[in-house]
Amino acid sequence: MGSKKQFAVLGLGRFGLSAAQTLEEMGYEVLGVDVDANLADALAGTLSQVVSFDMRDARAMDQAGIGSFDTVIIAPKNLEASLMATMLCKERNVPEIVVKAIDDRHAEMARRLGATQVVFSERDMARRTVMHLVSKNAVDYIDLAGSVKIISIVTPEALAGKSLIESDLRGRYNIVVIAIRHEGETLVAPAPSYCFAPGDTIFMIGTEQSLAEFERSV
Repeated sequence: MGSKKQFAVLGLGRFGLSAAQTLEEMGYEVLGVDVDANLADALAGTLSQVVSFDMRDARAMDQAGIGSFDTVIIAPKNLEASLMATMLCKERNVPEIVVKAIDDRHAEMARRLGATQVVFSERDMARRTVMHLVSKNAVDYIDLAGSVKIISIVTPEALAGKSLIESDLRGRYNIVVIAIRHEGETLVAPAPSYCFAPGDTIFMIGTEQSLAEFERSV
């Protein structure tokens, strides 16, 4: 089982806050950052780690240890702050730099400065973005009522060649496989004896926590 990813979210508007909260709900450690000290104070009871500093300040970024994070989500309202933070993260060799772009021009500049992923989505799309970040195999993600989710993944190496019974996803993670797409054919409610093949798309349902636990284990 690998160690958990470390996330930082710079800019705690609707998108940033929703992303940070979703990650924490899934059991990941998250540092929330916003230039507005009053907002940071107000969110102290909502997020486990929240601080206030100007993300354009290289020294402040270093003091916060931004270079040690696996993924940084950059979502401030200010264009200059977004671009500067992107550049500073790139200089600190952050592996995944996800930028919420205002428009196409912003997106292009962010990519040139080192963004590894650009999104345009607002709060209702933050959960989809997060699932793709924490999942090595995620193809798509559907948000149902409450904490129940459906995710589709490509067969991870740990499951290839194993049957549904052998993998025991229901018993181990409380996840139910509802369908499998194999060589262009979709099998709904596949038989327990079915063996996962490399390249299969597996549709599974579970809570955010159970799906995250499964992802960490494979």
